[in-house]
Amino acid sequence: MPELRYNVITREWVIIATERAKRPDQFKRKEAKKALPAHDPKCPFCPGNEAMTPPATFTIPDPNNWNVRVAPNKFSALSREGERKRTVKGIRRTVTGVGIHEVIVETRAHNLTTALLTDRDVELVVDTYIDRFKAASSDPRVEQVTIFKNHGDAAGTSLEHPHSQLIATPIVTSQLRERLSNAQAHYDEFAECIFCRVLQMELQDGVRVFLETEHFVAFVPYAAFTPFSFTILPKRHMPCIAELTDAEAADLARILRRALAKLHRGLDDPDFNYVIRTAPLELYGVKYYHWYVSVIPRLTKMAGFELGSGMFINVALPEENAAFLRDVKVD
Repeated sequence: MPELRYNVITREWVIIATERAKRPDQFKRKEAKKALPAHDPKCPFCPGNEAMTPPATFTIPDPNNWNVRVAPNKFSALSREGERKRTVKGIRRTVTGVGIHEVIVETRAHNLTTALLTDRDVELVVDTYIDRFKAASSDPRVEQVTIFKNHGDAAGTSLEHPHSQLIATPIVTSQLRERLSNAQAHYDEFAECIFCRVLQMELQDGVRVFLETEHFVAFVPYAAFTPFSFTILPKRHMPCIAELTDAEAADLARILRRALAKLHRGLDDPDFNYVIRTAPLELYGVKYYHWYVSVIPRLTKMAGFELGSGMFINVALPEENAAFLRDVKVD
């Protein structure tokens, strides 16, 4: 019989459609992806094509070129120039569209993805995330910094070269504000971080954990919204990604690469998004929130019920998804 499961972090219900559930291996990509060259002369993110993008705001160099390169998005959603002004007219609210929109080019190689990089390569990307998060947060116009990656057509990517993005907005989005509010309400009532509590329970149950390192745990949530979506949660309580130590940053790179490698190998390189759900820098050290990485493979489509109700139907069992990923062997 189908069952409804409650996500205690987002306070949303999910339908786990057990009678429609597919076996994990049925989610494998059916069509082959086209082979990509190591270098594309028309790609603005490939070495030698730097003039195709705005000037870099940050680079991690190597003796011959660069390892990671950050540049403003040529088609930015927000403007770096201008003042943040809030306008109130009756019930209407407007804020000027100032902020930061950067592209983080993760590697010189056009034909790789996070799953195929080395741990050291991904560590450089994580170090870049932290640097750019701090830099964007220092802008007095910025209220929230979101770091995310789109991989594949179904995930919304427009350029194939491996890259992530950072968008720093002049407001805190309702989604983050609600997560912060829910977490604070739980802390006020139970004197505990809800994320730490979830982590403790997942480690005790064990059935949804598929990867664990010294500092992080990767698991499929009890009320996962979609097939094979998973969370990477730090073991140490910290609300903001800027609080990572060097050792923790290196460990995040290891578990992120290996978790994505399990998806890549187990499901034949599915399209996916990931987002770093961190509190703003001004909430550094608060006791009620706990940052994490949310990874969402694009294996199903949102339809009318999801749009109309706000409730997802998951046609995969989280426990079976986790068991499948545990069994996928990666380097």
